Amino acid sequence: MQLLYQTHSPYARKALVFAHEAGLGARIEVLHHETSPTLRNEAVYAANPLGKVPVLLRPGQPALFDSDVICAYLDTLHEGRKLIPETGEARWHALRVQAVAQGLGDAGIKVRWETVRRPEALRYPALRDGYIEKLLESYDWLERELDTEAAVHVGHIAVATALSWLEFRELPDFHAGRPRLSAWYRAFCERPSMRATPLSGETHD
Repeated sequence: MQLLYQTHSPYARKALVFAHEAGLGARIEVLHHETSPTLRNEAVYAANPLGKVPVLLRPGQPALFDSDVICAYLDTLHEGRKLIPETGEARWHALRVQAVAQGLGDAGIKVRWETVRRPEALRYPALRDGYIEKLLESYDWLERELDTEAAVHVGHIAVATALSWLEFRELPDFHAGRPRLSAWYRAFCERPSMRATPLSGETHD
């Protein structure tokens, strides 16, 4: 399999960290591709009509895209403990945490559009502040709700990769006043899956 990837994408990193946690890292060739809404990448569009990474290319089968879908597929390929719980409240909690993590990445990207990516004359401070509020509220929710003592699941992977990207891009801090979340995050970043997939590079528009 091949993973169309971007070294500064929280979503692509989530899929690759999941692959490592599932013991599938050696089965995936990682191919870096730069993409943004203003930079068309023909190779990515050929596999994903949204023109975004991550995309998982499977020999003889259709491409899979969106990190949630890729993770769900990868979880069917290994014999170990499932990283997406299959039943009960454990499943819904993991998926709920994953949804919050997805929102963190989405909100952070929108903050960057209104601070560094959009031409200054076109930036909208009120929109920036609204998305910052979403980040702060989500940090507080994770401080209360994240199951930090549970076995690793997809929600943990999604949160760790989202928070690492927010930290990488120097977006609003999640450490101050959130000791439980901060301690869990620092410990998770020491896992081999995270250490094998460092963030790097700048967005090209």
